[in-house]
Amino acid sequence: MRKLVIVLVAVVTALFMATVPAGADAPKFHSAAGSVTGSGALTVSFDERGLGNENIDYTLTADASAVFACINGGGNHPQAANKETVNSEVSATGSFEPRNGRVRASLTTGAPSAGGFSCPGGQRLVLASVTYTNIVLTDTTNGVSTSISSVSRTFFAV
Repeated sequence: MRKLVIVLVAVVTALFMATVPAGADAPKFHSAAGSVTGSGALTVSFDERGLGNENIDYTLTADASAVFACINGGGNHPQAANKETVNSEVSATGSFEPRNGRVRASLTTGAPSAGGFSCPGGQRLVLASVTYTNIVLTDTTNGVSTSISSVSRTFFAV
């Protein structure tokens, strides 16, 4: 009788362990694409699958190169040295709840800052263009990353 109880306990334990869902089965980015918003910020939209049901934390990082310029009242860039290129790193974080083991979401960084660059009177400061390179999206919960192709956008030809 004692052997029967031990065998039954072992079988029940094995069945229980086989039916308990894993936290993350095989996390993998199915797709991820970057774009530049109208304000010059980087947005990465993504689809990650093979997840459990707990919130997943993400980090988005990229190198940004932005050209700021001065535009006169006529909407033109004067032929002067009043433009500046700013290089910086940008990042964003977010946490999303999977639905059916999948997260479909977007993360957006802030646009690069012009820093101390300013324009003379009668001209306004604009973001002329921005390029994002070395874009990496990381699922920090599961240690999975994906690289995204560089993206850029020109707002004013200078």
